[in-house]
Amino acid sequence: MSVHTAVPLPVLHSTILDWYAEHARDLPWRTPEATPWAVMVSEFMLQQTPVKRVLPAYAAWLERWPTPAALAADAPGEAVRMWGRLGYPRRALRLHAAATAITERHGGEVPDDHAQLLALPGVGEYTAAAVASFAFRQRHAVLDTNVRRVLARVVDAVEHPPTATTAAERRTATALLPDADGTAATWAVAVMELGALVCTARTPRCVGCPVAAMCAWRLAGSPPYDGPPRRGQTYAGTDRQVRGKLLAVLREAHGEVAQAALDAVWDEPVQRARALDGLVADGLVEPVGPGVYRLPGAVPSSRP
Repeated sequence: MSVHTAVPLPVLHSTILDWYAEHARDLPWRTPEATPWAVMVSEFMLQQTPVKRVLPAYAAWLERWPTPAALAADAPGEAVRMWGRLGYPRRALRLHAAATAITERHGGEVPDDHAQLLALPGVGEYTAAAVASFAFRQRHAVLDTNVRRVLARVVDAVEHPPTATTAAERRTATALLPDADGTAATWAVAVMELGALVCTARTPRCVGCPVAAMCAWRLAGSPPYDGPPRRGQTYAGTDRQVRGKLLAVLREAHGEVAQAALDAVWDEPVQRARALDGLVADGLVEPVGPGVYRLPGAVPSSRP
């Protein structure tokens, strides 16, 4: 498949790659010392969570669990505890499950094969492509929100990509990849960085964008988005907030927690019960007796 761009692909490639070489952030998972496991941990944490919130959690996680085997040897509840306030804590359980599978199936080494990565629990198409690309320097289309937004504007002349990733987006991203594996891997992270720092969702810095003169959206006069309404995520008063408060009590307890301690953090009983039921259903909380709960796999405390 060929993709029409305002300039030849080699020019687009070199422009973005040169910009990245000068402006890339110094992030620990991008250093030569970062192991494939470290890259995988970063990718799980960075999903829907800003870099500045991930940095301290990432460092603490790898200090405690520097290898998949180290995490797999610990209880899944400890992963939930260490996840802290990163949000979407099911990611912690999925990362623990992936670490267990890596330990059991691959001798404790993160596999470098895309299909084997995709077969790990909790690893979807994006994460498999990202780990294969960033950890092993392979040629894969890595499509996160930032990349999709850059390609929507530069290639498709629209302000925002579709709500969910489409087959057409995958074809475009693949067609735009440089031929060489290593260059394609750098291209993947460079486009991602451009979307994170310059081609942002709400206030794109078009004046400072290295590809402004070749951007189809800009060349079309920056037409406003006319697709389905884009709903921002709310938090205050939602079940997500209640779940977070309940989990905070359990994380801090380091043992079993009585219902009364959970009741104290949210007044509305119906919503509180619904949130707690959801945590149990998701495997984030275990009931260990009438009105007593703990994180999954935690060591029981001695109760009379």
